[in-house]
Amino acid sequence: MKKILLLSFITLNFSALFAQSSSYWQQHVDYKMDVTMDVKNYQYKGTQELVYTNNSSDTLKKVFYHLYPNAFQPGSEMDARIQSIKDPDARMVNKIKVDGKDVKESRIKTLKPSEIGYLNITNFKQDGVAASAKTAGTILEVTLVKPIVPNSKTTFTLDFDGQVPVQIRRSGRNNIEGVELSMAQWYPKIAEFDFEGWHADPYIAREFHGVWGNFDVNITIDAAYTLGGSGYLQNQNEIGKGYQDAGVTVVYPKKTKTLTWHFIAPMVHDFTWAADKNYIHDVVKGPNNVDLHFFYKNNPKTAENWKKLEPLMVNVMDFYNKKIGDYPYKQYSFIQGGDGGMEYAMCTLMLGNGTLEGILGTATHELGHSWFQHVLASNESKHPWMDEGFTTYVEDFVLNEMAVKKEENPFKGNYAAYYKLVESGKEQPQTTHGDRYDEKRPYSISSYVKGSIFLSQLGYVIGQDNLAKTIKRYYQDFKFKHPTPNDIKRTAERVSGANLDWYLVDWAETTNTIDYGIAAVKENADKTVVTLERIGRMPMPIDLTVEYTDGSTESFYIPLRMMSFEKENPSPAVKRTVLNDWTWAHPTYEFAISKPKTTIKKITIDPSGLMADVKQANNVYEIK
Repeated sequence: MKKILLLSFITLNFSALFAQSSSYWQQHVDYKMDVTMDVKNYQYKGTQELVYTNNSSDTLKKVFYHLYPNAFQPGSEMDARIQSIKDPDARMVNKIKVDGKDVKESRIKTLKPSEIGYLNITNFKQDGVAASAKTAGTILEVTLVKPIVPNSKTTFTLDFDGQVPVQIRRSGRNNIEGVELSMAQWYPKIAEFDFEGWHADPYIAREFHGVWGNFDVNITIDAAYTLGGSGYLQNQNEIGKGYQDAGVTVVYPKKTKTLTWHFIAPMVHDFTWAADKNYIHDVVKGPNNVDLHFFYKNNPKTAENWKKLEPLMVNVMDFYNKKIGDYPYKQYSFIQGGDGGMEYAMCTLMLGNGTLEGILGTATHELGHSWFQHVLASNESKHPWMDEGFTTYVEDFVLNEMAVKKEENPFKGNYAAYYKLVESGKEQPQTTHGDRYDEKRPYSISSYVKGSIFLSQLGYVIGQDNLAKTIKRYYQDFKFKHPTPNDIKRTAERVSGANLDWYLVDWAETTNTIDYGIAAVKENADKTVVTLERIGRMPMPIDLTVEYTDGSTESFYIPLRMMSFEKENPSPAVKRTVLNDWTWAHPTYEFAISKPKTTIKKITIDPSGLMADVKQANNVYEIK
């Protein structure tokens, strides 16, 4: 294990150094934490030492920490949001009757003092000198004793005591499947400072952004518990519980009441763990000698599904490595412990009592986040579509590849959901902060579905080969570098040679829609003249097929002038004619087919279904 850890440090730190350039920088943190958990009252105490490296050109006079457990208190911003939003998360409300009407009541609102979450900070020091630290909800604001000048380090120390809330969302105790401790967002976590400044977002509902660094964590807990989570266990032959080396039998000294688990997690931006007295712990080898850990309740009704899941996730990781790039760590843990599924560094907390198909879908999605959220790590609070959407894309792609019967378009359901959102009139641009969507459903469709379509539709725009190369190059160029929306666009431009600024702007920064139609089909001598119209604001290149009465097929391609690009023929077996380009300002476009109208059976705009045209009816002209 220690050899693996050393190699991981070398590999990851080399990657981080390679990522640096004269124009790019990022902050760095090194955490050391010792925590003791009291499993009788679900309270814990700890100390934290954090070495903070300021690689920016700014002199920092303040720093900010996230105190996520404070969200689970009556009157918190999270509680207020649950009460004010039209469609609150069903997991976070109780349905009650008020004056004979069904009402959704915030579960946080009714928490008792012994059920709330909290994280209190004391004895905050900078380089041994007491500093002023002020708590405001889920944020700790620290006024520094001395400014942190560029290219310098400082050491913060603090004491913390917390209480694990009854699980309502993600973190918590005693969830609906009986898992005792789901320790996500549990420690004082320094906020991200980057080229945009501080990202000290209050914890209201959505996602996260963090600073990469190294975690050295000791967790002392009742000896009956098994733990799984981020990092590499350093004292596995003292702990056992399925971690011990082959052939080692672990015997605890008599009267052992607690065990101290020592984890090290290199180059991650988060540290998460879960614990239960009734976990089964299996380990299987994944691709590139990665250990895949599975922690699940010893429940005869569900254990069989978890056993079947194990070889499937080996295949999923292999597909992801080939589709995106190699997973850079040496372990990943699938842990029954969440309230759905949520990604964390080297692990996921997920529900585990469902069908095999259900837990496979959840595990596949959450594993995909390791690439997009925990290695690339875009700012998921500001651009949730870059993580949730791209993860949804690879999840759908891989599950289709593994299916016995493959779908020609595995993303079809995403397009249908997007069309319904457009029809609802509730769509907001993807530049909307994740916490600022008017309703939960538009957030979900925008982030997961429209974000996925960004990639599947990009394959329509630049070609599938170029899309595949774009995903791999994006990962290689921007891993451990917090990419922004412009970075995925520029990568696609570098790979394909196309100009794609219009694509990013219209799709992600507006609610412009795509709507093309076949306006007229007329016979002119021995030719057929087809008139197309652009109805929606967003422009696109056009793939069009013509099916003839003799059974033959011909395709036509209309480049978009602002792209300065010609896509390769996606179906080389079918004759394709490349027509003159179409400009955005011209709402109509006319071209001729060198056959009479009587020979034509059907004309279709985008037979692939990968262009997100919001009104499909006018995309087909058919002579019956």
